[in-house]
Amino acid sequence: MTQHLAAPSTGTSGDAVGHRTGWWQDAVIYQVYPRSFADGNGDGMGDLAGVRGRLPYLKDLGVDAVWLSPFYASPQADAGYDVSDYRAIDPMFGTLLDADALIRDAHDLGLRIIVDLVPNHSSDQHEWFKRALAEGPGSALRERYHFRPGKGTDGELPPNDWESIFGGPAWTRTTDPDGTPGDWYLHLFAPEQPDFNWEHPAVADEFRSILRFWLDMGVDGFRVDVAHGLVKAEGLPDLGTHDQLKLLGNDVMPFFDQDGVHEIYRSWRTILDEYPGDRIAVAEAWTPTVERTANYVRHDEMHQAFNFQYLSTDWDAAELRKVIDVSLDAMRPVGAPTTWVLSNHDVTRHATRFANPPGLGTQIRTAGDRAMGLRRARAASLLMLALPGSAYVYQGEELGLPDVTDLPDEARQDPSFFRAEGQDGYRDGCRVPIPWTRDGSSYGFGTGGSWLPQPDSWGELSVEAQTGTAGSTLELYRSALTARRVHPGLGAGTDVEWLDAPEGLLAFARPGFVCTVNTTGRPVRIPVPGQVMLSSSPVVTDGAEAELPADTTVWWTV
Repeated sequence: MTQHLAAPSTGTSGDAVGHRTGWWQDAVIYQVYPRSFADGNGDGMGDLAGVRGRLPYLKDLGVDAVWLSPFYASPQADAGYDVSDYRAIDPMFGTLLDADALIRDAHDLGLRIIVDLVPNHSSDQHEWFKRALAEGPGSALRERYHFRPGKGTDGELPPNDWESIFGGPAWTRTTDPDGTPGDWYLHLFAPEQPDFNWEHPAVADEFRSILRFWLDMGVDGFRVDVAHGLVKAEGLPDLGTHDQLKLLGNDVMPFFDQDGVHEIYRSWRTILDEYPGDRIAVAEAWTPTVERTANYVRHDEMHQAFNFQYLSTDWDAAELRKVIDVSLDAMRPVGAPTTWVLSNHDVTRHATRFANPPGLGTQIRTAGDRAMGLRRARAASLLMLALPGSAYVYQGEELGLPDVTDLPDEARQDPSFFRAEGQDGYRDGCRVPIPWTRDGSSYGFGTGGSWLPQPDSWGELSVEAQTGTAGSTLELYRSALTARRVHPGLGAGTDVEWLDAPEGLLAFARPGFVCTVNTTGRPVRIPVPGQVMLSSSPVVTDGAEAELPADTTVWWTV
């Protein structure tokens, strides 16, 4: 493949659209879930050709970069997060030539490309693991994973009490080549996803090579899946409790957020820095505190880390202000941008989360009050885009899409849906292919239907239906992203100046700019701080006062 080592023409420091040093400092990054974005060959499954054909839409939307969820060769036991070959494209998504063409076209449009990297585990169909099983006990390849003898008289019990995120024990027993029960192997997720042993030098060498392969292809960065999971505590100690999922995010676990992961990312940073064009790494790191998340983005490690604490905050002014302050305070000492995100491929879309009562978490099965959910989602999006740092947009949120909460059980494909006592298993609801047109067999997704059923309401939420429609959610996003590119008070930075506001409201200032947010369910009158630039719901000003409708965010120029 031809190397693409030149940076895209937009988004670099000092360019005409007003970005500051380090394009990622204030970038808006759009997540594409390739299965569900656009189908280029009509087989009902999204693919790289489909993404490539829709790149002009993303350019017009106004984002800076596109993050692609996994497209690698995979048996698809976990929607591509079980990788069998990190240097190949799964045939359902296309070929390396398709990836090369997508990267080229994106760069021609001034868009950067970030790809998912899955270093915590491979597929059980990865050549290393298949050979480790075939060669049996004593195979050197077993040292690249976590194989252990079991406990009990005949090794019939797992080596420790760790539980899989997808439910059940985090260990599966093997069968030796002679047919007898053998050792156990560790998988923090599905049994088809054995965890790598990052203490083995061959694993570290392999991933440094994988990084270089994709950097040479021209990608601009990596989103690192389960970045907090690579290193396990020495001796793999028992946790001593059940219902371990309830502890995630509350404490440092023996299999998550171990300090040893940071040595790995320091070695990766040296590779990224060898390449021109500001190549970056983004951590998906579930940690107990924002302060521990900041450890992943110290000056010699990664560039960004997802802010899951913000994503899980309810629509409440006091709670939002608290998490915004904590997030900015945590990132300031390490010089990294704070990131903001409201939805992704693993959680209920925020138009549905905010349609339900607070306190239900990020996995919700009920539709709730959809009108209220959309109103709050629009307001939350404007708030997010007004904050200093980098923002992530999940495909379809710019259309105001809700979760599809009524998928029939027979249509579901989330692997954890079929396992007891694991994750919720209802992630399919946020993965339904997005609508492009008002009608057609899959609302413009492709000519061959859709791998998950789309609701009848999809047509009126489509790109076609919303384009050019005053007040539509799509046009709200386009206007917000245009303003964010040119207004000096939006984007990069580390601070907000909080202003006095009635209970249930947020108000903060940035250079030449004020943002006001009404999280209450009723209209509230406030002094007019400036001239309305953009609002999530219509705002009426009357001389020196303005009435903010319920669940509304307003941008003001001052």
